[in-house]
Amino acid sequence: MVTVFTFVFGEIFQAKWANSQSASHFDFAAALFSGLLVYNFFAECMSRAPSVITTNPNYVKKIIFPLENLSVVVVLAALFHLVIAFAVVLLLIAISSWKLTWTVLLTPAILSPLVFFTLGMNWLISALGVYLRDIGQIVSPVLTALMFLSPIFYPLSSVSSKFLWLYEINPLTKTIEQLRGALLHNQAPNPIDFATSLVIGLLVATAGF
Repeated sequence: MVTVFTFVFGEIFQAKWANSQSASHFDFAAALFSGLLVYNFFAECMSRAPSVITTNPNYVKKIIFPLENLSVVVVLAALFHLVIAFAVVLLLIAISSWKLTWTVLLTPAILSPLVFFTLGMNWLISALGVYLRDIGQIVSPVLTALMFLSPIFYPLSSVSSKFLWLYEINPLTKTIEQLRGALLHNQAPNPIDFATSLVIGLLVATAGF
């Protein structure tokens, strides 16, 4: 998928990262995929959420089972896929002109607020999916819209200031920008932004549970 996206946006649309005309397709692919792996993690969890409980009726009707663990399993499986994707990102960075630095070690901390937020949303939507069986039909187009309204295929700096509020309420924006900063720009997350994201993630997880 990253090869397809790089071909379409980098070759056909001639998109460049940070207005660099000399950037290679590997540079663009590394920047793109560092955002895409965050989105893929969230999308995988949310797309499975509506049917997490309804596809496991035996756990509900025949035995005593902590149903909240079903969402935990979904998130852990998505995290495993994220780790594999992260290895691909590191490979892309290694063969591009970006430079890996010590800030790559901050990746687990950067992702932690999103993990809590995603788990909380998974609990919420999985519970709603029991009563609103068509909620999956709503989640799918919302995820598609979220992909294009997140700074994945373009840097946040290219967004007009009058539309920045859309990205401020997007739960993926902060994580994508912080991860990209750590992987590509040798930047540690802003402590205030990180603390705010972590508090929001914990609140959503608590409310979802």
